[in-house]
Amino acid sequence: MRLHAVLVLFCLGLSQKAFSVSPPPNIIIIFADDLGFGDLGCFGHPSSRTPNLDRLAAGGLRFTDFYSSSPVCSPSRAALLTGRYQTRSGIYPGVLYPGSRGGLPLNETTIAEILKPLGYATTMVGKWHLGVGPNRTYLPINQGFDQYLGVPYSHDQGPCQNLTCFPPNIKCFGKCDQGVVTVPLFLNDKIQQQPVHFPDLVASYDKFATDFISSSAKGKRPFFLYYASHHTHYPQFAGKQSTGQSLRGPFGDALLEFDNTVGALLEALVASGIQNNTFVFFTSDNGPELMRMSRGGNAGLLKCGKGTTYEGGMREPAIAYWPGKIQPGVTHELASTLDVLPTIAGLTGAKLHGVQLDGYDMSNILFNKGMSKRNTMFYYPTDPSEMYSVFAVRLGKYKAHYYTQGAGHSDTTPDHDCHFDALLKSHDPPLLFDLESDPSENYNLATASHPEYKAVLVKILDAKTQFEKTMVFGESQVGKGSDPALEPCCDPQCSPKPTCCVCR
Repeated sequence: MRLHAVLVLFCLGLSQKAFSVSPPPNIIIIFADDLGFGDLGCFGHPSSRTPNLDRLAAGGLRFTDFYSSSPVCSPSRAALLTGRYQTRSGIYPGVLYPGSRGGLPLNETTIAEILKPLGYATTMVGKWHLGVGPNRTYLPINQGFDQYLGVPYSHDQGPCQNLTCFPPNIKCFGKCDQGVVTVPLFLNDKIQQQPVHFPDLVASYDKFATDFISSSAKGKRPFFLYYASHHTHYPQFAGKQSTGQSLRGPFGDALLEFDNTVGALLEALVASGIQNNTFVFFTSDNGPELMRMSRGGNAGLLKCGKGTTYEGGMREPAIAYWPGKIQPGVTHELASTLDVLPTIAGLTGAKLHGVQLDGYDMSNILFNKGMSKRNTMFYYPTDPSEMYSVFAVRLGKYKAHYYTQGAGHSDTTPDHDCHFDALLKSHDPPLLFDLESDPSENYNLATASHPEYKAVLVKILDAKTQFEKTMVFGESQVGKGSDPALEPCCDPQCSPKPTCCVCR
């Protein structure tokens, strides 16, 4: 009888323990486009109106030393979703185009694909930019996502001069890419609208995203939402609620609309009662497009911007948010978009496939205010090659530039090093900067007057050499070229293309 009672109590204990196990966390990644280190109010901009991102930063962990893997769009997105440098997956040189034959290879494993076996619902909203391809092979629904609503590449990769970017009828600034189809809006693998109507786009995205959050919560199913905004990429656009409401003109209005999206997502979590079981991570794909001047964002005190391997091209604002789990504060630990997939795997128990990852689990930073497992960051240019390898390496607080090169994306700044005509230059010895005391990369330490830094350069070279031994370049997907027949058209049989591809 006593044994029976003990067994009953033991079983009750197991039962209570089982019921006390927390449900799997929901995951939201919010990815901005061409947003600079100095663009947000919480990162010091004096006139940006970003109340929701500021609230996210106040209640979360703000990173000061967070990096994208690339200074341009497609490669940085591949690295975020796979935890691998873009050189491994072949998303180089530059970016993919509407008619690109290549895309993110289907044998690459995305965050969505590691979560699916755990029963996660997965949805993507916004800018994909990892290929459409023959038979729309590379779209998100073939890369682990149950649903997709968005534009599959940059919204300037189609004629925009006759399109409305702000209500009631303010045309887009500039002409964007010519001689290709207008920008389409996809639902899964079907075109819903072509060209997209920009003033209504984000409202559609936000409803799709918040409905997904609500339905997942009601169904008690863990979810992964990847919301890749078009903001604040050129040409800027916004809906009625944000137009004319900021102090920064069109750029500020687009940024405000992005901020409103962040607010809508947070409100949806609260409305569904799941805010305390949802990990939210925000960052951007690369630095600001400074050539657009006041329409192109701000890198703050960092040098140069988009397209370069200076700090302004790859160092990004980032915030991790999870009420009750992540304590509010600021971290100066080194981290990267490459670390997002391993971190999510650690949080959820997802299995990682036996491939070479370049990321590290950030849990010690997030939950213990501890040190990063990452002590290096390798900076690839927009057109990486095995001949030149990485252009720069950060080890701890020091950064060495082996090569430097300007970019058209960062033209118009007073600093000539940023410009398109600042041609590829080799440095031997490398330029060396202390990024803690000199984040603007102004004062080269590798000079005859600073012989004490030779030992630092030796350590950096050793880290670079060891990394390069592990790097195997994948087949270039961008190098496969483009075919106009692959450009998405809502009426494939129409003529003449591309101008006939119009469906509203």
